[in-house]
Amino acid sequence: MKSILEGRPALAAEVNKVAEVAGYLWQKGWAERNGGNITVNVTEYVDDDIKAMPAISEVKQIGTALPHLKGCYFYCKGTQKRMRDLARWPMENGSIIRILDDCASYVIIADSPVMPTSELPSHLSVHNYLIAKGSPYKASVHTHPIELVAMTHCKKFLEKDVASNLLWSMIPETKAFCPRGLGIIPYKLPSSVELAEATIRELDDYDVVMWEKHGVFAVDVDVMAAFDQVDVLNKSALIYIAAKNMGFEPDGMSQEQMKEMTVAFNLPK
Repeated sequence: MKSILEGRPALAAEVNKVAEVAGYLWQKGWAERNGGNITVNVTEYVDDDIKAMPAISEVKQIGTALPHLKGCYFYCKGTQKRMRDLARWPMENGSIIRILDDCASYVIIADSPVMPTSELPSHLSVHNYLIAKGSPYKASVHTHPIELVAMTHCKKFLEKDVASNLLWSMIPETKAFCPRGLGIIPYKLPSSVELAEATIRELDDYDVVMWEKHGVFAVDVDVMAAFDQVDVLNKSALIYIAAKNMGFEPDGMSQEQMKEMTVAFNLPK
């Protein structure tokens, strides 16, 4: 059977980015077993032939109505699928779905009837929010970065912007590449409506949100950019932990130095 990616280099490139990032997540130890999820809005790469493709699944309910997703298409990691497998075979461990006109259901159209992640309702709710606010962001990534998760086991880092300021202060690149910092959400049941709603609220102020004792949720223009933000933040966490393991509390950049960065690079305040 011909893959939907054949003859569509732009769509193939986006799916291959997902595969590449999936490999990075596994290599870093951030994607144990089937941990983590990736969902990418690929609507802009859909041609008339794709729009005419028949469904290869029965109609599936999202569980909520998302009016801004009418006519949208998404590549989604499959439920119970491993990132390390998706890295090698993205269309066997993920699928492309079409949101139906009722905005409350979807069908799988390619390449195999791989059921999307169990967290699809929360991922799609975020994408609905992004489109509603006119955001250029097309990708959402959920993963389990070891050092950032470890930090959430300490109460002081759960206070608003404490972790952001610490991570920014470890190395200038973190402030430059993650200028909105890290939002914090107190522990909520994974895959719950409450977690999805809290994540959407935090995305008003942050591009990367930390779920206490669980993992991060990041959004950006594409999957590679979303990964980059998490990677940079976790690098700062590693620097902090390395200093602590050497027996001292790192000084970090001063508030004046970080303000200087904000002005020099015209970063959000």
